[in-house]
Amino acid sequence: MNITFLGATKTVTGSNFLVEGAGKKFLVDCGMYQGAAQDEMENSAPFAFNVNEIDFMLLTHAHIDHSGRIPKLYNEGFRKRIYATKATCDLCGIMLPDSGHIQEMEIEWRNRKRKREGKKPLPPLYTAEDALKCLEVFCPVSYDEIIEIDENIHVRFNDAGHMLGSSIIEIWIKENGEEKKVVFTGDLGNNDIPLLDSPTMIDSCDYLVMESTYGSRLHMRNDDKAQMFLDIVSETLENGGTVVIPSFAVGRTQEILYEINKLKGEKPDDEEFKRKYETIMKTPVYVDSPLAISATEIFRENMNLFEEEVQEDLRRGDNPLEFPGLKFTVTAEESKALNESNIPSIIISASGMCEVGRIKHHLKHNLWNPKSTILFVGYQAPGTLGYRIVNGEKKVKIFGDEIAVNARIEYIEGYSGHADQEWLLNFVYSFIRKPKHIFLVHGEEESQIVLKDKIEETTSLPVTIPSFGDEYHIEADQVELIGNVEPKAVVKGVKAEAIERLEKLKDEITDMENIVKDEILTEDATDEDVIKLNLRMKELESQILRIIQN
Repeated sequence: MNITFLGATKTVTGSNFLVEGAGKKFLVDCGMYQGAAQDEMENSAPFAFNVNEIDFMLLTHAHIDHSGRIPKLYNEGFRKRIYATKATCDLCGIMLPDSGHIQEMEIEWRNRKRKREGKKPLPPLYTAEDALKCLEVFCPVSYDEIIEIDENIHVRFNDAGHMLGSSIIEIWIKENGEEKKVVFTGDLGNNDIPLLDSPTMIDSCDYLVMESTYGSRLHMRNDDKAQMFLDIVSETLENGGTVVIPSFAVGRTQEILYEINKLKGEKPDDEEFKRKYETIMKTPVYVDSPLAISATEIFRENMNLFEEEVQEDLRRGDNPLEFPGLKFTVTAEESKALNESNIPSIIISASGMCEVGRIKHHLKHNLWNPKSTILFVGYQAPGTLGYRIVNGEKKVKIFGDEIAVNARIEYIEGYSGHADQEWLLNFVYSFIRKPKHIFLVHGEEESQIVLKDKIEETTSLPVTIPSFGDEYHIEADQVELIGNVEPKAVVKGVKAEAIERLEKLKDEITDMENIVKDEILTEDATDEDVIKLNLRMKELESQILRIIQN
C-alpha cells in the first residue's frame, strides 16, 4: 500500500491524498487551497496524478478545503463514484455551485484588468454549472455502514463531529494475503460543538492520518464561551453598536444560532444574566449569506444527526435554529439595507475568513466605528483579511479603500469546529489497538511539531509530518518514504504560479507607491515616519536585488 500526500501538508488547506492498494488507486478528499493568494494559485495547477487512473474517491466532509476541486476533477474526465454521507452530498449540492460562482466572479474581475493591459482572458477554475454537473457522481452512504468497494477494499464512515455529515473514514485493504487498516480523520470536531455529537472513537487501526489544526492549543470550555459571547454582544448592543460575526456559512452559523437560542435556559435566577439575555433577544439577528440560509435548511432536513439533547428539544417543539428576532436576508438590496440602518443589530455573514462574500461590505461599514464589535468565531488562515484584523492591523484595504480598524475586535476560539490538543490526544489514546504509525496533516507546521512531540512522549508511537508530494510505501509494518511526485507532473503549474506571482507583485508595488505618496509622504509626516519607511523600502530593494543576482 502507498499513500501520497498531495495537500494539507504543513498547512490547513487543500486536503488531498492518493492511496494505492489491492490493485486500486483512490483519493481521500480533493480540496481547494484557501487563504493566502499564493496558496490559492495552487488550485489551477495540474493534478499530480492521472485522473483517468483513479478508481473512486472518499470524501470526509463538504467544506471547500476538502471538496472544492471536485468540479475540476470532473472537468478533467473523472466519472467514477464519490462516496460521502447523505448530509455531505446535500451540502456539496449548494457549496460547490457557490464556489463555482465565486470562481466566475473573481476571474471576471481579473479579466477586466487583463483586458485593459492587452492580455488574453483566463477561464475560471470551474463554473457553477460545472459544479452542478459533478454532483451526478456522488454516492450517499450512512454512518456505521460497511461498504464493499470490492472483495479486497471495505470502508466505513463514522461521525467526526466537525460539521453536519463530517466523517472519520476507516479503510480495510487486503493485498498479498494481509489486511491493513488505515484511518483518515478528516477534520475532528471539538468535543463540545453545539448541535453535533462528539467524534466517534475508533477502537483499532494500523495507520492513522490525523488532522492537527490546534495541535498546540487548548480551547475554552463550552460554559466559558457562552458567557463570553453574551458579555461581548450585550455590551456592544448597549453601547449602540452593531456586532458583526464573520462566520463560515455551513456549520458555524448554525451553531451560533443554536447558542443564541440556548442562552435563555442557562441561568434563570441570575438577574444580570437575564438582563443581558433580554438585550440580545430584543435585538434583530440577521443571517446575511445566501449560502448560510440554504445550509440552515439542510440542517433542518438532517436533524436526525443532531446530538440527543437537541433532538429532545425538537420533540418538545423547540427548534434550535428558530427564535424571535431571527431574520434571513436573501437579496443584495436587503443586505445593503443593513448597513444603512442605525439600529443596533447582530449580523452573521460569510465568509468566515473575510476573503469573499457579503461580510466584506459589513466590515467596510463597521470596522471604522468604535461602537461596533467584530467577533471572530473560527480559524483565520495566515494571509487572509480575517487573520490580519485578528492580529492587530490598524488599517486594512477593502474594495480598494483603506479602512481604519477602530472597532472592538474579539475572537472566541472555543467555537472552533476542530478538536484542540487535548481531544486530538484523547483520540489517539482511545484506540484499544494503537496505530503502528501516525501521519499528521491539516495543520501549520508549528502546531504539528508540538503535537508530534506530545504524542511520541506520551505513547512512544512513531509520528511523521509529511511534505507535499511525499509518497510512503507501507509493507510488513514498515513505513518507508520512497520519493516525491515527479516534478514533471507539477512543473507547468509551478511556472504559471511564478508568472502569476510576478503579476501580483507588480500590482502590489503600484498600490504601495500610491499609498506611500498619498498617505505617508504628506506634509504631516514626521522625520521618524519617513526614516522607518526608507529602511523598509531598502530591505525590499535588497530582496529584489538578491533574486536578480541569483
